[in-house]
Amino acid sequence: MTSATVQPPTGAEAPTPRTPRKRIGTFRLYYRRFVRNRPAVAGVFIFVLLVLFALVGPLIAQFSFSELDFLALGTPPDATHWFGTAADGGDLFAQTAVGLQRSLMIALTVSIGTTVISAVVGTAAAYFGGMTERITLLVIHFLMVVPTFLILALMSSNAGGDWRVISVAMIFISWFFPARVIWTMALSLREREYVHAARYMGVPGMKIVLRHLLPNIGSLLVINFTLGVVGAVITETGLSFIGFGVKIPDVSLGSLIGIGANSIYSAPWTFYFPALALTLLTVSMALVADGLRDALDPTSAAGGRA
Repeated sequence: MTSATVQPPTGAEAPTPRTPRKRIGTFRLYYRRFVRNRPAVAGVFIFVLLVLFALVGPLIAQFSFSELDFLALGTPPDATHWFGTAADGGDLFAQTAVGLQRSLMIALTVSIGTTVISAVVGTAAAYFGGMTERITLLVIHFLMVVPTFLILALMSSNAGGDWRVISVAMIFISWFFPARVIWTMALSLREREYVHAARYMGVPGMKIVLRHLLPNIGSLLVINFTLGVVGAVITETGLSFIGFGVKIPDVSLGSLIGIGANSIYSAPWTFYFPALALTLLTVSMALVADGLRDALDPTSAAGGRA
């Protein structure tokens, strides 16, 4: 009795070899998770439009933001003045574009400065420990209980409306809150194996902070930066609204809203257009920050599967 030989399956019966899945890069993974968040994508789109308006608006406006049209005092929007005019004849379209430009410059300057200072101070305090950590935390906790907004108002009142001085003052009162959060997160990182290995190899302390600790909290820094833009815009708006921020002849969204609030019933367009630009700016950055948080957080289910 001969044994039957088993023939390997052919044609449709033959199993197809499985191709290995291509590995996705880190940034591509973050990008995929971010674009799945439709509100965040909408926030990026709105923010880009606002930046274009701030850059192109003063160039296409028929009047300069500081030019006054004495033949159109407090007139509603028309073919000449697209957003209408203020009570003194200023073109509101050009003023809103320049005010948005100024608010963006202040917000980006403050957010970058706050993120850099808080990141370096927080991680350095966590890494070095000892007296450095105690003194740093003492300063942070002291500043957290001081009425910083009053200090900012006093510093801004002597600035003469200069946005650069106002930005420095805002950085001074804003860095310690995120520094406290970064210090807490960096405490767990300083005990990692790669930090001990770098220390045993004789790498200087600040180089360990800059090369090993800061890159591992990059996601937190990105989110802090995005939220810092929102906080800086709101703070600048509040200062300018009460008269301690940017002053004439310069303009910002806060100063325009403060002026428009006095004539909201007689000339509502002087309030609504700057307020709309401010609302779109803060909402768009909040949506972007929410999308970045979900994209950079591996435990978040909001970003979906990669």
